[in-house]
Amino acid sequence: MVQKEPRPRRGRPRAYDPQQALADARDTFWRQGYSGTSLDDLSAATGMNRPSLYAAFGDKRALYLCAMDRYIAAGELAMETALAADMPLEQSLMRVYDLALEMYFPSNDDAHGCFLIGTSLAEAMNDAEVREKLGQGLKSFDDAFERRFRRAHKQGEIPALTKPAVLAKLASAILHTLALRSRAGDARAALRLTAVAGAKMICAGAG
Repeated sequence: MVQKEPRPRRGRPRAYDPQQALADARDTFWRQGYSGTSLDDLSAATGMNRPSLYAAFGDKRALYLCAMDRYIAAGELAMETALAADMPLEQSLMRVYDLALEMYFPSNDDAHGCFLIGTSLAEAMNDAEVREKLGQGLKSFDDAFERRFRRAHKQGEIPALTKPAVLAKLASAILHTLALRSRAGDARAALRLTAVAGAKMICAGAG
């Protein structure tokens, strides 16, 4: 009996790194925005042809939602790590802001701002799932700040009458300012001065 030759597989073999491909897609959305990014752009960035992109991640919207999830998870981990360090409250806040500025101003590249805020605000108007993920992401950052302020209560860094949830919103507001203004063209050094003043204001007001 003559054996049939194996049928060739269509598309790119699964020799790529899915996490790297997702990171490359995220960076493309980050630079160009969701609407300004085409499937051809994503294919060029990831090195995957369209059939392989669809097979691995689904359509463009599904890939963007995956990128949002990845960014939010990475942000949560970075904030928890920074705020868990054994250092005074003001230094903890500045550690978060410095990490954010490092991300918003990548070396040898134009200022990116925040991926979550920069790419999802316009899309959230007409896409309920994007709006929900944006809200969840912002809330997760609020929650991380709030846990640090509650710990500051227990350690006596701030008075018991101070409301951690309110302080968390203020701390997040500074983070949002850094994200928006970095994308709008403000210099990194000027934004760090804003962060320093904001952290001092929060700690002084809490005390």
